This record gives sequence, C-alpha cells and structure tokens, in this order.
Amino acid sequence: MFIEVDFNSEEALYIQLRNQIIVGIATNHLKEGDVLPSVRQLAESVGINMHTVNKAYTVLKQEGFVKVDRRRGAVIAIDADRLSDVEEMRQELRVILARASCRNISREEVHALIDEIYEEYGGV
Repeated sequence: MFIEVDFNSEEALYIQLRNQIIVGIATNHLKEGDVLPSVRQLAESVGINMHTVNKAYTVLKQEGFVKVDRRRGAVIAIDADRLSDVEEMRQELRVILARASCRNISREEVHALIDEIYEEYGGV
C-alpha cells in the first residue's frame, strides 16, 4: 500500500491518511478483508508518529471502514449504516455546495465534477 502525505498541507496528517485509505477502497486498491499495515509499519514507511497513524485508524473504525482484529490488526471492513452515511454526506455537501455557490460555480460544473470523480471510482 502506497501512502504519501504532504507535510506542507494545512490538512492534518491523520486526515490525509484517512482520506487516502478511503480513496483506496473506492478505487478497489483496497478491498474488503485486506489487512492494513500495522501502526508501527505505516508510521515508519511514511515517516510520521505512530499516534498519528493510530488516530487515522481509529477514525476509520468509527466511520465503519475498518475493524480491528486482535490477531490481524486493522482490516478493511465496510460496515456502514447507509442512512446515517447519507445524512452525514448531506451535511458535508451543504458546506461544499455553499462554498461553490459563493464562488459562482454553476450547478452544471458541480454535476460534471461529480460525474468525473464517480468515473474514477468505477462509475458506482
């Protein structure tokens, strides 16, 4: 698994890790049952603190993307409640679309972006 973080980004490192793992799942680079590297292994390979990796894994577990198995470690396990996911997405999209509206980005441009991004994930 290849993870790259931007140390100059304003986005927290654990969020960058979380996002890259979610994108890995969406693009089928990571599949249900795949085992993620141990906290120590990933921290060493990326060059960050183990607590940062642990925080990313904890968030992924809370969001239903990962389960922790005592023997295997962090395992990809998509076990999300669809209704709560849709509501959470609605709240996040409200802010994103409000920003787009303030910047005069049209509905057509937003739809084109969504279509483009969905194509990257196999057109789900």
